[in-house]
Amino acid sequence: MEESHELDMEKTDRRIWLMKCPVVVAKTWEKLAPSSSSYSSSDSLPNLAKVVLDVDPLRPDYSPEFTMQMVAAEYGNMPKCYALNMFKDFVPMEAFSETNLVYPAVEGNVDHKFDMKPHGENIEEYARLCRERTSKAMVKNRQIQVIDNDRGVHMRPMPGMLGLVSSNSKEKRKPPPVKQTEVKRTRRDRGELEAIMFKLFEGQPNWTLKQLVQETDQPAQFLKEILNELCVYNKRGSNQGTYELKPEYKKSAEDDAGGQ
Repeated sequence: MEESHELDMEKTDRRIWLMKCPVVVAKTWEKLAPSSSSYSSSDSLPNLAKVVLDVDPLRPDYSPEFTMQMVAAEYGNMPKCYALNMFKDFVPMEAFSETNLVYPAVEGNVDHKFDMKPHGENIEEYARLCRERTSKAMVKNRQIQVIDNDRGVHMRPMPGMLGLVSSNSKEKRKPPPVKQTEVKRTRRDRGELEAIMFKLFEGQPNWTLKQLVQETDQPAQFLKEILNELCVYNKRGSNQGTYELKPEYKKSAEDDAGGQ
């Protein structure tokens, strides 16, 4: 019988924040944070960032503004300041963890949900960083190797296959047509797909998901992940049901077009 463990509920009442952050920030934090195998409860976590709350006590109607500032020196050229847009209308959630990858535990109850975006003057810097990441992803690392004097060794059929392959090409049967439902789309590199998306939105500001699937030949679910990061979905108006680039990416695309 498998050994069972009870769920640790000690931190059930602890309030925590859930934050959606840009990919570049998440990857940097993963590098700086200790791994679960090497971290223990007695260790102190590295100071990755600090949250600044802006309030005006003289204005009761003033909504508090949250910003996050990166404090570690390892961030390099990455934008250092981000705006935290707070949402309170979300499905109740709790966070779970596993101590030493064995014992499950509740880490807390999600009290606030935030959407993390570049703040103010950092939008231009973040757009430049996205362009650089896209350009690097477009560089092909594939190489073509020419085989000399192989005398057709690599073209010969393997042992046991001689009886399966007909020498008469006229006798070869055409493979049955593949049904549309059986076609499986292969995911492109994320940076390469982002570059293709920017090019499509340069030519046409609004696209439906179905149109983008046909244009990029990518799985719809994977395409949605990219669209949620780069675009805004129009739920009403003349462009209802379509996606368009977020303002920061629109400005980036216009700058690129003006510089060419």
